[in-house]
Amino acid sequence: MNKVISTDKAPKAIGPYSQAYLSGNTLYCSGQIAINPSTNEFINGTIEEQTNQILKNIEGLLTAAGFSYNDVVKTTCFLADMKDFSTFNNLYEKYFVSKPARSCVAAKELPKGALVEIEVIAVK
Repeated sequence: MNKVISTDKAPKAIGPYSQAYLSGNTLYCSGQIAINPSTNEFINGTIEEQTNQILKNIEGLLTAAGFSYNDVVKTTCFLADMKDFSTFNNLYEKYFVSKPARSCVAAKELPKGALVEIEVIAVK
């Protein structure tokens, strides 16, 4: 069973992709940057502000598909600057308490000048 997941609790897809995609018991969430889904505006703030918004967006996607943070098995994290790694980790660990596998890399540039982007895979 394959199903496109769509929710108003995460930013709308603005291109040829889905917010998330459920295939069998696996949920693939598109990368999230700090866009407030209520206003569709990018939060051009600190690493803390951006990360907090992204984590809310991810929670919205997970919930819409019947998943939770405990179901996340893999994350891929992109930072615009590795000097933000420690601050990012402090926020990340509050949500991903199950300690899923993770890749975290520096990216030369992220959409809208974002400081961070996170994508997740969850399994039930």
